[in-house]
Amino acid sequence: MIRVEIDEGSGFCFGVVNAISQAERELSIDSELYCLGDIVHNSREVARLEAKGLRTVNHERIAGMSNVRLLLRAHGEPPVTYRIAALNGIRIIDATCPVVLRLQKKIRKSYLEMDHSRCRIVIFGKTGHAEVNGLVGQTEGNAIVIERASDLSKLDFSKGICLFSQTTMSVDDFGEIVALIKANIGEGVEFRYYDTICRQVANRIPNIRRFAAMHDVILFVAGEKSSNGKVLLGECRKANPNTHLISSADEIDIKWLQDAKTAGICGATSTPKWLMEEVAEKIRTKS
Repeated sequence: MIRVEIDEGSGFCFGVVNAISQAERELSIDSELYCLGDIVHNSREVARLEAKGLRTVNHERIAGMSNVRLLLRAHGEPPVTYRIAALNGIRIIDATCPVVLRLQKKIRKSYLEMDHSRCRIVIFGKTGHAEVNGLVGQTEGNAIVIERASDLSKLDFSKGICLFSQTTMSVDDFGEIVALIKANIGEGVEFRYYDTICRQVANRIPNIRRFAAMHDVILFVAGEKSSNGKVLLGECRKANPNTHLISSADEIDIKWLQDAKTAGICGATSTPKWLMEEVAEKIRTKS
């Protein structure tokens, strides 16, 4: 029988655990609870909580809601969301990750204190990602978002730059962006940068590389919306080309397990442990 191991370092990060715990606590009080966006980028976990009464809504929907409870997920929200909630009598259950919340406050403080004619705030992150939307909101929509080195063409290197990072970005990629800005910034122009990447998430990269290299085949479990999942999947494939992405145990192909003596199960910060355990059990019954 094939030996199956679940990566101990995979699964929900602290911010997601906190958000789900708050959701379950609120649902135990009253089954009517709304969440702004998917509470986690994993459809199976969202379905589990929806079965308990959680209802997912978008930003357009909350504009017409009133006198309800609204949970804000770990990604955080821009100030306008809080203003709409206050106007509509919506009670907010704020599950913003503490790491994200500290970053929001830091960006807001920098934005309020800087001379906007001489300096701009730049955020290294995924355009349109919920966390990034919340960060840009701290600057009243004036921050510039860059995802990769090619986006540096958006910047005016004759003006000062204050650089922050989305909490789940790669430390190595952030270092590359910093080096490129240093190489291009005008002489005497101010450049400040802050490594605001969550180390609980960042440290998963070297750990998952080691784990992937230890096994004959890797099954990486993640939802298609998970930004963090895409990064970690890429790292797995670098360490072990025999890596397969699945969202549930039903997607396992028996051909992947042929001639394999060991199989590793790992996932994103949005992947629940119970789902990885389902995958492991399915492999054991198939092999």
